[in-house]
Amino acid sequence: SKKVGIYRLTMKTGSDNSEVVNPRDNEKNKAKGIEVVIYEPVLNEESFFNSRVIKDLNEFKSISDVIVANRLSNSIMDVKDKVYTRDIFNSDS
Repeated sequence: SKKVGIYRLTMKTGSDNSEVVNPRDNEKNKAKGIEVVIYEPVLNEESFFNSRVIKDLNEFKSISDVIVANRLSNSIMDVKDKVYTRDIFNSDS
């Protein structure tokens, strides 16, 4: 199955605001054969809204077919060809 990676749930470094992963959307994706995985090293849980949480960045980058990120950070620049972000000018970091 295809995997969509969500890179970090936090909005900004040091922020306690998090993106909302809609559980309904996640169930629709699973029905279409799309698995959602989340890279969030500071989250203690092993899953978030039924999505697997990955703490190893290299594993996350290698298994994700597409990565959704709020901003294009240096740690995912090596896979920027599969990153989708609103931060097209890298101005949000």
